[in-house]
Amino acid sequence: MPSSSTQPQNTTSLPTKDSAPTAAAAHTVESAVSLFNPADRPGQAASTTPKASQHNIYSGLSNIGNDSTEAQAAPYHHKANHNQNRSISQSAASAQEGALDDTKTLAPKVGFVSLGCPKALVDSERIITALTKEGYRVAGDYDGADLVVVNTCGFIESAVQESLDAIGEALDKNGKVIVTGCLGKDADKIRNMHPAVLSVTGAHAYNEVIRAVSHHMPMPAKDKLIYDPKIDLINEAGIKLTPGHYAYLKISEGCNHRCTFCIIPSLRGDLVSRPIDEVMNEAMALKRAGVKELLVISQDTSAYGLDLKYKTSFWNGMPIKSKFYDMCQALNQLGIWVRLHYVYPYPHVDKVVELMGQNKLLPYLDIPLQHASPSVLKAMKRPAHSQNTLARIHKWRETCPEIVIRSTFVVGFPGETEADFEYLLDWLKEAQLDRVGCFTYSEVEGAVANDLPNPVPEAVKQQRYERFMALQQEISAQKLQNRVGTTMQVLVDEIDQEEGIAICRSYADAPEIDGHVYVDEIDARVQPGQFLTVTIDEASEYDLFATFAG
Repeated sequence: MPSSSTQPQNTTSLPTKDSAPTAAAAHTVESAVSLFNPADRPGQAASTTPKASQHNIYSGLSNIGNDSTEAQAAPYHHKANHNQNRSISQSAASAQEGALDDTKTLAPKVGFVSLGCPKALVDSERIITALTKEGYRVAGDYDGADLVVVNTCGFIESAVQESLDAIGEALDKNGKVIVTGCLGKDADKIRNMHPAVLSVTGAHAYNEVIRAVSHHMPMPAKDKLIYDPKIDLINEAGIKLTPGHYAYLKISEGCNHRCTFCIIPSLRGDLVSRPIDEVMNEAMALKRAGVKELLVISQDTSAYGLDLKYKTSFWNGMPIKSKFYDMCQALNQLGIWVRLHYVYPYPHVDKVVELMGQNKLLPYLDIPLQHASPSVLKAMKRPAHSQNTLARIHKWRETCPEIVIRSTFVVGFPGETEADFEYLLDWLKEAQLDRVGCFTYSEVEGAVANDLPNPVPEAVKQQRYERFMALQQEISAQKLQNRVGTTMQVLVDEIDQEEGIAICRSYADAPEIDGHVYVDEIDARVQPGQFLTVTIDEASEYDLFATFAG
């Protein structure tokens, strides 16, 4: 998975083509604390796109070499990680479809703040779904909540601090707080800073959270409640905190690797895969609920089923193994977009790329490579050699010329020399990856890498980050320029009604971390969740631009 002990460098701002890039805080995403004010469901909120004329929505970078302080300070648009923070109001807005009618029940209200990666977001979805089925309502603000659950993130120091701040805000504005998630592994740290919390549980501790809520805020006696049939009509796919047209499908928990920069195994344990029939039943339920795109996630997607010894189960009356390739074959049968995240470049992934070449899966792989220098990879204890990976990437492109490869890298790892970094740049030139995010290394409590010798000075880390991203900007710009004049299918994420622009994604773009396809001159027929076929007529470093043809 993306590095758990690194500092992300990215931004959510979208400067226009005609304006100078603006400096922005280099946070992963806006803190859930700062997102407290009510907002619509993610992906359906009022657009933050600059009000611009045709093709003037440009997520460009600061010009390398520009002497202005503002340009130098501007972070890069391309996301380095997969954070999916949701504030209390955003969680409530997403849950409205399954929420109870406030006029018919006196059931308590639970507020929910969700921080961290897509795996944590799925945990939040499951907890909210279970609480709603029990009859609890979802509050849209702290004042309206009888109790607040904070699902924390804890694998980089900035995320730890963000989680502690979110807990503090919930206590200040509500007073009754239950804490869960990755940071819950360090309950002493939470209680030392916030002794008033009611309960602390670790990651994916669904039942423990439900019991804690029931204990501290029990449901009134049944004769005090008015039955609401919506309890029995909650969609079988559950309540989602993503837009209705895409959803995350978590296939396993934990990780068997022991990378020196990462503490995920201590937070979430070793690999535990879900049986294939359970995975496929959820996938089917999501499709029936209207999902057009499944984003398959885990800590190590390509290791799926290893712990189960690839046990055979039955789905749709047919035997199927709990195995990465078999799962991909089965997901193809759903007839919707399937996007694979957190895939390690193991040899058996070659067969899955063959499925992509046969148009059975989106030709997109998210592979957390982290570095290319053999000495750095050895210090990281990464499971793949860069030269083998480079050869594998070339083979994948022969098998599936349209494949898009996304990855994340760490610069400034302890002991990284200038020669190591130059090796990484040369490797990047050769690999020609499509989507790349970058972190500067930072220590995280409990990581083995903290004890490695020869730390890299912060100024050198930042310089290497800027050099790395400047090179990748050039690669990305050329790759997207090659798409000008081509026809692509895109999925509409949201609409800027005032400007008449659809903000879309192609198969090459994962939500919230990659670029967009901006389609203008649309009409009222175009809605979120709809597929369009468009011709690309312009490109920037990270985004494409097209005109709706009707």
